[in-house]
Amino acid sequence: MQPTTEAASRPPRVGERIMAAINRDPLAAPHRDRNDTLLAAALLTAAACIALLTDEGRRPDAVGWTLLVAGHAPLARRRQRPLLVLCLAAAPIAAFHALDHNHSAPVPATMVALYTIATTGTVRRTLVTGAVVIGLGLTMNALTNPEGMTELLRITGWVVAVLFCGIDVRYYRHYVASIVERAERAERTREEEARRRVAEERLRVARDLHDLLAHSITLIGVQTSVAAHVLTADPGRLDRAAVAKALDDIAETCRSARGELRTTLEVLREQDAPDARGPLPGLHGLADLAEAARLAGARVDLSVRADGVPPAVGAAAYRIVQEALTNAVRHAGPKPSVRVEVHAERGALRLVVTDDGTGPDPHGTPGFGLVGMRERARSVGGTLDAGPRDGGAGGFEVTAVLPTPAAPSAPAAPLTTVTPERDG
Repeated sequence: MQPTTEAASRPPRVGERIMAAINRDPLAAPHRDRNDTLLAAALLTAAACIALLTDEGRRPDAVGWTLLVAGHAPLARRRQRPLLVLCLAAAPIAAFHALDHNHSAPVPATMVALYTIATTGTVRRTLVTGAVVIGLGLTMNALTNPEGMTELLRITGWVVAVLFCGIDVRYYRHYVASIVERAERAERTREEEARRRVAEERLRVARDLHDLLAHSITLIGVQTSVAAHVLTADPGRLDRAAVAKALDDIAETCRSARGELRTTLEVLREQDAPDARGPLPGLHGLADLAEAARLAGARVDLSVRADGVPPAVGAAAYRIVQEALTNAVRHAGPKPSVRVEVHAERGALRLVVTDDGTGPDPHGTPGFGLVGMRERARSVGGTLDAGPRDGGAGGFEVTAVLPTPAAPSAPAAPLTTVTPERDG
């Protein structure tokens, strides 16, 4: 961290500033008008030095100096209208050459104007502009200075080199801009993915807590009611064994809920663990769910026939059955009869939970039970239907179909559990 901080805090070097100036868009550069004005002044100073120090026989007179200044003045706004700036600069510079003043003096200004067109415009416009400039230069030189054809050809070579250099810089800037855009888009994508994963994890924890607490609290409430009923039904002939059994069932339910709650909450604490989710519940836990429902007074008939179910699908099936049994115990009336069927089909796991429905319709009770079951099914690409049983026989039915894609590894051992209905 320290080298990175020092590198970020130190001022940029000269080479870094030059590369930054080359990489950024010339039309969006900061202080471009001020910089262009200073560049025009520097080019005019260089042109004056060239005119005074070289080719003494062609030093400009007052008209020549005026044309030289007029040819450099438009460069102060070279990035705003590069083609117009070239035209405004070319007219006095052409007159300067026509009067046979020092032909080398205005060359830097001309090159800068051509470079600006090459870096800010399209390739077609750059090539057309270069062809026009070269053609006009050759024509004027043939008419005014036929002996200087060799010098003009040398300058023409410089014109071509500057134009292609500008085109190359333009493509390089586009390349750098595309890299920066991809990096920013990747960063935004990473942030969105992180937010999405956080939201999914929060929803998963909320579903787990809802399923756990709703199931455990419902069972504890039913078992407490049983204990209270035993205590108040016939105080003279108190069945101590029944009361002790009800209290033991409550204690066991509390211990089980506490352990599962601890496992769920560890996800929020162990953020750096390789797999903070811990072991997922699966089809092997359905027998415990059925037994807990029986302890709450329900008559449960459990049938499980499955083979090689993926862990995520098994966990979804476990939670759906858990919520369905909780709803049956809570809403289906005293001593409900519940049938749970879980069996594997071709490429899917089908589960059906039905009850006799002597109590109120679960749709009439506000909550997240049915919503959570549908979310569980959708999380593994499955579907879930819940509603009153067909045929007017009463009761409630939950049906879910969960896809089970073939795993590349060897299939797990088949799980077959058939628990006949018995009185709780």
